[in-house]
Amino acid sequence: MPTERSAQPMPRSTPDPRSQSTRSSPGAVEPSTPSRVSVPKPVHAAFVLWIAAVAAGVFETILAVIDLAPEGFGAGIVAGVVLRLAVFTAAIYLAVRLRLGRNWARVSLTILLGVVGTLSLVIVPIKWLIEGNSLGKAIADADALTLLFATSRILHLAAVVAATVLMFRPAANAYFRAATR
Repeated sequence: MPTERSAQPMPRSTPDPRSQSTRSSPGAVEPSTPSRVSVPKPVHAAFVLWIAAVAAGVFETILAVIDLAPEGFGAGIVAGVVLRLAVFTAAIYLAVRLRLGRNWARVSLTILLGVVGTLSLVIVPIKWLIEGNSLGKAIADADALTLLFATSRILHLAAVVAATVLMFRPAANAYFRAATR
């Protein structure tokens, strides 16, 4: 038989969400995309791939610093690391805005990282191959650090290309159109 004490509801440490009003309080930040529009799979996948590309870039930067450490850390190395950190920060910011439906972020990612960034990743290896160097010999002569770097660079490029393509899939296009209305 329940006692008077057990018949009363237990105090809640957090308010019951059913009792909260659906209206936002004054000064509350409204969601940046309409609640009826969810992030489509291609946009979410592009977001994840941009973050993966940044992670690969960070890994490559760490490997480059390790490779150059015996020579010492001059101003050029420090400046290069600072520049890369700025690019990584901008890429993450743009990826978050992309996920929120900001078309300007999609365009910025496409131009700055999809085109310019990709060129910066491939121009040195392409030039190296044009100069007559052998990819097979380079792989055979590579040490572990070089193989790690090359593998990371390939994954980095694949993530950038795939993310760029996914941002323009039909579901993504519809999402960005809906978010601007």
